[in-house]
Amino acid sequence: MADTDTVRRRKPEPKTASQETASASEDSEVEEIIRPGFPPHSDSQNGGKKKKAPKRQIEDEDESNPWLLDILRVISFLFLASCGLSYLISNGETFFWGMSHPPNYLQLEWWKSQLRGPIYLTPTELAAFDGTDPSKPIYLAINHTIYDVSANRRTYGPGGSYNVFAGVDASRAYVTGCFAEDRTPDMRGVEEMFLPLDDPAVDNKYWSPEELKDLKRKEMEEALKKVNDGLKHWVNFFGKSKKYRFVGYVKRDKDWLKKEPVPKLCEAAGRGRTPRSPPEDGKKEH
Repeated sequence: MADTDTVRRRKPEPKTASQETASASEDSEVEEIIRPGFPPHSDSQNGGKKKKAPKRQIEDEDESNPWLLDILRVISFLFLASCGLSYLISNGETFFWGMSHPPNYLQLEWWKSQLRGPIYLTPTELAAFDGTDPSKPIYLAINHTIYDVSANRRTYGPGGSYNVFAGVDASRAYVTGCFAEDRTPDMRGVEEMFLPLDDPAVDNKYWSPEELKDLKRKEMEEALKKVNDGLKHWVNFFGKSKKYRFVGYVKRDKDWLKKEPVPKLCEAAGRGRTPRSPPEDGKKEH
């Protein structure tokens, strides 16, 4: 029985506090032996603090640097807001402000012109902005108002289909269609293209002198209105354009028209005139 008791393992008795301290000291010494060259662990080396778990350490770093996350949030918000604003202003054209024709308030030259006000150019000075010099903008004028059409240099620059309008006020040509001949703002006589030709044989046959005079007065009123409407169309075209920018005005003498001969109606515009037609109501002959 004694041998059996010796072989049988007994349950270890609980260690006292002094025994646990001694055991921990022995474990430390064993660790130093097993891991030579490594300094023994000591709370004093870490400022008396225990090493934190990695997860807890990351959480502490996030809590100690909240401004990094705030900056990322602000940048993300501004980026999304910029994309949305670009989409709205460009009417769905782009999210990144790459508009073909940005509104005036997004153009530096527009702000410069607002600060300095309109410019005033003589016809000779205006001619220098016909696109020949690539370092200068391209200007054209209509009804004495100057616009910058540099955004469409291919059309208004040298060799372009509408280069005849660059560097000049060619208001007359916009109505008559005679681009080469009518590069002038003088609108006198343009109404003729909307007036019927006199035909005494027909006129005296259907109208008395007083009736014919009254008829011609009405025809002149209608012709002048057509000239005004035709010019107004192009004035509004440039004035309301998002592509072309208002620059200023053409400077001329007040009595400049008196110094110029009345232009003749160009041949192309004159070809559209026809003799006055008899009345449609079957009026009796005189």
